[in-house]
Amino acid sequence: MSDALTGRRVAVTGAGGGIGTAIVHRLLAEGAEIAALDVAGLDALPDAVTRHRVDLTSPESIAGVVAGLYATDDRPVHLVTSAGIVEDDVAAEEMSASQFDAVYNVNIRGVFLTCQAFGRELLARGGGAIVNIASMSGNAIVNAPQKQSAYNSSKAAVSALTRSLAVEWGPRGVRVNAVSPGYVDTPLNHLKAHMHERWKKDTVLGRFATPEEVAAAVFFLLSDESSYFVGAELLMDGGSSLR
Repeated sequence: MSDALTGRRVAVTGAGGGIGTAIVHRLLAEGAEIAALDVAGLDALPDAVTRHRVDLTSPESIAGVVAGLYATDDRPVHLVTSAGIVEDDVAAEEMSASQFDAVYNVNIRGVFLTCQAFGRELLARGGGAIVNIASMSGNAIVNAPQKQSAYNSSKAAVSALTRSLAVEWGPRGVRVNAVSPGYVDTPLNHLKAHMHERWKKDTVLGRFATPEEVAAAVFFLLSDESSYFVGAELLMDGGSSLR
């Protein structure tokens, strides 16, 4: 690894999950100072990170974390929005409004509120970088055989939000980009082992991505190496969209 992010502060939402944890480890290895945000799973993270339990659907909860991060340190806090949930294979015609809302509250309301709160501070300090975790399911393909209309459409909204914020904030120094993974080898996907062979067959590379591969893409978009990237969406689906 390098010291490419030495001296930079980065907040990572969903830091207790499989992809989020890998992002935390990669950014730490690159020299970043990490604020880990989640509702659970933070205790297993390295001692070097600061842990913040937060309700990403609550503006007040997010504002409290942001205020705390800037209370004694005025350096910009860059952002990775890795938190997300998916409905449990529910047919669209049978999905309740509460099931739909639960996914959207985290996957798009939470992303918007977090980008808004952290983005305000970055704009006030002359710029920074935000990386949203979208999904191949939002644009490139519709996942099958599982039924997840709420998840797919919420991730499409994350992609659109990324582009919208990039246009609004890019001229003022805040680069907003997205990473859109395909199937990733995470504990969440382990719960659907009966679908694994189908998913791998539908992938050109014949395997899942590792969380570390996703973290590498996030690192790139946070680093100075991606200084001309704005509103970009890095699709890393192992070729699923080519089938």
